[in-house]
Amino acid sequence: MSVAILLLAISPLVYAGSYEDGEAAYRKGDFGTAAQEFRKAAEQGELSAQFMLGRMYRWGKGVPQDYAEAVKWYRKAAEKGDVRAQNNLGLMYMTGQGVELNYIEAHKWYQLAAEQGDTYARHNLGNIYRQSIGVPKDFMAAYMWYHLAANQGDKEALKSRESIAEKMTPAQITEARELARKWLKERQLEE
Repeated sequence: MSVAILLLAISPLVYAGSYEDGEAAYRKGDFGTAAQEFRKAAEQGELSAQFMLGRMYRWGKGVPQDYAEAVKWYRKAAEKGDVRAQNNLGLMYMTGQGVELNYIEAHKWYQLAAEQGDTYARHNLGNIYRQSIGVPKDFMAAYMWYHLAANQGDKEALKSRESIAEKMTPAQITEARELARKWLKERQLEE
């Protein structure tokens, strides 16, 4: 009886190390071991492991490339708030990898990630509004998202912001910057 209790007590510790073991194996380039370790942790609900497993399936590292499986793991982490998984799930919907192409879903996941401060999601939202992908073309919204991402150090967003500014009036640029400021203030975030 005491052996069973001891095994139950230490079993979470066995799985607790799986993510770290997976991360170490991944850094060494041992993707097969990394996938095994990430799977153990992912099945126990570890968000970072779920994200990494999704990433590995997306790129076929240590596992056969399988977009549907990537979406499955990204979704598990994204629904629990993992910002990287939210952005990548948006990318999967944007490209139709593992899911049916759906710009509304892409926008939804990018928006959730952007609300949490994800630079890439903010840049992706800028692209959506600039190119009118599932939303009406809106240079001011595009500028706002590029501005937010650029202020986080995204050099590509900076280039995109400068490029779109050429199509806008100075008043529109001022208004777009004010929109960004208000957006941050409403969420009590800092630029």
